[in-house]
Amino acid sequence: MQYYKTTWVVLFLLFLNVTMGQTINGDWSGKLNAMGQELPLIFHFSGEDDNLTATMDSPAQGATGIPLDEVSFNDNTITLSAMGGQLTYEAKVDGDAMNGTLKQAGMEFPLTLTKGELEKPGDVSLPSSEEDLKALAEQDTGNYKYSVKDYFAKPASSSFQLSPDGTYMSYREKDENLKNHVYVKNTKTNAVKRVITEGEELVRGYGWANENRLIYVMDKGGNEDYHMFAVDVDGSNQKELTPYEGVKVEILAMLKDDKDHMVISMNKNNPQVFDPYKINIKTGELEQLYENKDLENPIMGYEFDKDGNLRGFMRLKDGVNTQFYYAVEPGDYQLMQTTKWYESFGIISFDYASDNPHDAYVISNLESDKAKIYKYDLAKKEIIEELFSNDQYDAGGASISRHRNWELDYFSYNGEKNKIIPVSKYYKKLHKKLSKEFGDYNFYLSDKTDDESQYLIYVTSDKLYGRYYAYDVKNDEIKLLYDLMPQLKEEDMADMIPISFKSRDGLDLHGYITLPKEAADGPVPVVVNPHGGPQGIRDSWGFNPEAQLFASRGYATLQVNFRVSGGYGKEFLRAGFKEIGRKAMDDVEDGLQYVIDKGWVDKDRAAIYGGSHGGYAVLRGLTKTPDLYACGVDYVGVSNLFTFMETIPAYWKPYLDILKAVWYDPDVPEEKAIMNEVSPAFHVDKIKKPLFVVQGANDPRVNIDESDQIVRQLRAKGVNVPYMVKYDEGHGFAKEENRMDLYEAMMGFLAQQLKYGKVKG
Repeated sequence: MQYYKTTWVVLFLLFLNVTMGQTINGDWSGKLNAMGQELPLIFHFSGEDDNLTATMDSPAQGATGIPLDEVSFNDNTITLSAMGGQLTYEAKVDGDAMNGTLKQAGMEFPLTLTKGELEKPGDVSLPSSEEDLKALAEQDTGNYKYSVKDYFAKPASSSFQLSPDGTYMSYREKDENLKNHVYVKNTKTNAVKRVITEGEELVRGYGWANENRLIYVMDKGGNEDYHMFAVDVDGSNQKELTPYEGVKVEILAMLKDDKDHMVISMNKNNPQVFDPYKINIKTGELEQLYENKDLENPIMGYEFDKDGNLRGFMRLKDGVNTQFYYAVEPGDYQLMQTTKWYESFGIISFDYASDNPHDAYVISNLESDKAKIYKYDLAKKEIIEELFSNDQYDAGGASISRHRNWELDYFSYNGEKNKIIPVSKYYKKLHKKLSKEFGDYNFYLSDKTDDESQYLIYVTSDKLYGRYYAYDVKNDEIKLLYDLMPQLKEEDMADMIPISFKSRDGLDLHGYITLPKEAADGPVPVVVNPHGGPQGIRDSWGFNPEAQLFASRGYATLQVNFRVSGGYGKEFLRAGFKEIGRKAMDDVEDGLQYVIDKGWVDKDRAAIYGGSHGGYAVLRGLTKTPDLYACGVDYVGVSNLFTFMETIPAYWKPYLDILKAVWYDPDVPEEKAIMNEVSPAFHVDKIKKPLFVVQGANDPRVNIDESDQIVRQLRAKGVNVPYMVKYDEGHGFAKEENRMDLYEAMMGFLAQQLKYGKVKG
């Protein structure tokens, strides 16, 4: 069966750009049958006989918009070929049918395609028309200095990285079609070469595997099944390393001393769990390093050392507990400790400078409420030394220098702002220099060469999107490399102000208010923006394009780190369990009351907007407190807790008990009743303020049906609900043109509801 799986993968990936006759124009679909398996395929043809294009979809795999090529259409016969003729399809066209044979790797398969409309995810009758959404966007009138594009167009150049030896610098550059290709510049000759071309599918991330080869990842239409690719520095030897459909790859460890390999994980053997592999980044050859075979108690994380040795792993036990296994002797993994899933014990790095191979830097809250960083002996299960902690916030991490014999450079944590605590003499000197150079801005060492002779420094603030600087250590020179958003002038941006207040039941809460300049003259409209997650996520200080866009239109933005948010200790996290849509929502409401009482915002012009859990909070807010908000914008939000849990991705299913522990368990009668109470889909009759709904059709986390349910019910009541669906997106919009459409329509919607001091229907 593996041979046939490989065949389908090759077949799926090898179809590339089609030119076909006008009679072919339209959508054609069919199913490829072999060995009892079916692979639905859909082809989209457009254009004239001599100048046509086409793409292919595979709905079963969540893939859309794959380009095709090598096609001829003569005498009512269509012929497709790919990869030098290794794959061909020839068919007779008879009205609305193509009847033919696909040949590949010496095998032949009958394939009949029928002309007809594409079967899209969700209820295709519900989304608003492009004309209606454009008309909505046009409501954002006014003589504004900045447009939506100024905030949400991707930078012309971005993602700067240094090759390990500093010979090259890579970066992404946007073309006229909004595609962000990857270029490599020789730092000595200044020669530039495009090495990765972004097509219909987005390059979701890239990086240097070694001095001469880069890796990058892509998925299909936002389905989050990431595949890994590699290419040489000159653009040659491009190869898909993980050509397995329906399989998600994650990078676990880069092996600096083994330049041809890295360690990855994939759910290749079972879609619910991930196994670790050593992969050859030239050939794609795999070596499975461990088998994640206990599906009742699956491994949820692996610990590899710098040489690619599996030293330990974290197993999920009984759905809600975690067990840490560690090998004191190579390959002999023994249970070290069992903890609750919300307790943390993680290895930041092994201490390679120590004579004891079991010494490590760990971050843990087993001995305290807030996570602390320790020096720890894994063999003895003993704390050697407490290295860093903060009374108010969880410790964040540590930085260690491989070049300087694994010297500990600094600790970090996220408080009101991100904080760096220098440790080593080397880094204290560097930090002092950068602090003098950049003042109150936040700065980060975004990249460095292996010998630490060159650094890339990223500088940002609440008013500065970001600038890259290059630091030449030998010459002690810092030079501006690139300003990512030069069109946005800092003096025109709004301040992001940390706030603290008490919840109605006495909990200490934190958040941020971004106030437009108009706030100096009195209360302004506000957009309440609950974050996603919800557990373990938090809002942070820094440049927020949404908040700045809202401020440019005169709206404040309120962000509350409600109970169950991360970074404030495990008790604050636990305070939100079984309180989603209840006390967690109360916290958001209390934050709104706080900024109203401060005189900053207008209580009659408060909108609520959010994505994912934030989208759920929008719907819950409009049903829980129908008179509190003037309007809402639900972006890929959950509406029905029951259907949400039934449609989670396969690789979330091992964590379903954790999901139930945070939200609610439908198998417990009392909690099932709460789920009915807090599921907005069951209380649509309470929604009496305008709502705008936005959804990615291929969303693997929040199924499109979550949005369809709300829109369908409101439409049945005669309520006009603008509904934007993008069929080439998943859990949030990644394509620039789609983000433009989203924010332009959103600003039109908010202008309708907030500009005039009253709700407009």
